[in-house]
Amino acid sequence: MLEICLNPDDEMLGSDSVEGEDEEFQSSHETLLRMAERLLKELQPRPGGIGGDEVLNHRLLGNFFLLATRKKPNVEQAMQDFASVASQEAYRDHVGTALGLAMAYMLLKQVPRARNQLKRVAKNVWNFEDAEYLERCWLLLADIYIQNNKYDMASELLRRVLQHNKACTKAYEYAGYIAEKDQAYKDAANQYEYAWKFGGQANPTIGYQRAFNYMKGKMYADAIDVCQQVLRVQPDYPQICKEILEKLRNNLRT
Repeated sequence: MLEICLNPDDEMLGSDSVEGEDEEFQSSHETLLRMAERLLKELQPRPGGIGGDEVLNHRLLGNFFLLATRKKPNVEQAMQDFASVASQEAYRDHVGTALGLAMAYMLLKQVPRARNQLKRVAKNVWNFEDAEYLERCWLLLADIYIQNNKYDMASELLRRVLQHNKACTKAYEYAGYIAEKDQAYKDAANQYEYAWKFGGQANPTIGYQRAFNYMKGKMYADAIDVCQQVLRVQPDYPQICKEILEKLRNNLRT
């Protein structure tokens, strides 16, 4: 529940910088942060938790909360504490601290430092204990590679993510983006279809991308069907009507 509050839209926190948002976003974001803060206080670790894992996990969650505020002083505070944890021999290779440092660097627009942190764990062997942090590290590094047009390197990371989590919406979304850039529109539409499916058919942006690639691949009937699916989820979505549905109807008429 805490992680849902920190990232309700399942976005890659850290792939954006510390910048202002519109008032509506800020209001919703602050409400979720207050809820997360209450949950964090309720999740106080038990004294003498086994192996200190509860204490460490709570500490990391507290730092991820600071990152989620997107406020520079908080991000810098979290970065310092992540670094403090990583300086301890027992946690030098902890995947959670590597992710936290990378996210902080990304938010502060220090992308090369973020990439270096993530590359440290890029070839880690998947294990159940680190699974969530490791997946997020691979996805964030894939995002960095995509931004630098290194699609082969990003694709390899996405394959690793999907090998262990075949329902990872973000991995399919990135794979769709890469296929679209390669003008493999049918493959892109298929990847976005998986993202749409495993995302509960609730994200209109993914639906838009799926319809767009069906249109680019001249699969007009499929594109119209997707547009109708998206409009059932979000009737007030003028972008898909203007940029896709109207063009499709004109194509079918001719």
